[in-house]
Amino acid sequence: MEMKIEIWSDFVCPFCYIGKRRLEEALEKTGFASQAQVEFKSFELDPHSPKQSDKTMYEVLAEKYGSTVEAAKTMTAGVVEQAKTVGLEYNFDAMKPANTLDAHRLVKWASAQGKAKEANELLLHAYFIEGKDIGNNEVLLDLIESLDLSREEAQKVLDSKEYLADVRIDIAKAGQIGVRGVPFFVINDKYAISGAQPTDTFVGALQKVAEEEGLQG
Repeated sequence: MEMKIEIWSDFVCPFCYIGKRRLEEALEKTGFASQAQVEFKSFELDPHSPKQSDKTMYEVLAEKYGSTVEAAKTMTAGVVEQAKTVGLEYNFDAMKPANTLDAHRLVKWASAQGKAKEANELLLHAYFIEGKDIGNNEVLLDLIESLDLSREEAQKVLDSKEYLADVRIDIAKAGQIGVRGVPFFVINDKYAISGAQPTDTFVGALQKVAEEEGLQG
C-alpha cells in the first residue's frame, strides 16, 4: 500500500516551497520517499492579483499589511533565513507579483503528461530562486518547454479554459476541508498538517500513519 500525500500550495507562497522541502526531508528520513504518492493541489493566495504588475514584491507586501517597504524587507529577511535552512536561496529583490491561475492550469496539463513533480519544482524554483515572472505566459512556456513538453500544446492550453475546472475543484475541496492558508498537507485522508512545520513534525505524522497502515519504511 502506498502513502498518499496531498499538498495544497501556490507558486508564489514562500512557505509552500519551504514546507515542500521539509516534507521531502521527512520522507527521506523515514524511508517512505519511494512509497509516497504525492498529489499537488492548486490554491490561489490572491486570485484577484493582476496578470502583470510593475510593483515590487516589497511594495505589494507593504500594501497588504499596511506597513512600509522597509518593514516588508525586514519581514522577508526572516523568510529568507528559514529558506536557507532547507537549502533554498530566496531572492525577494527579484520576485515579481504574479497571478498564478494560468501557472496552475499549465501545471495540471504537465501533470497529465506525467510531469507533476518536475513541473511543481520547476515553477517554485523559477519564482523564488531565479526571480522569473510566472504570471507571464512566455515565461511559463519557456519553463514548460524545458521539461521536454510541447510548447505548441502548452500554448493551446493557455489560449483555452482547459484545466480551469480542475484548478477550481482543488480550491473548492480546500474550502470544504477547512484550508485557510497554504501549504496544507493531508496524509492518507487522515492527518492534516497546516503550514511549513518543522521536519520532525512531518516525520512524526508519517510514522504514525505508517504504524496504523502497517507500512514499512
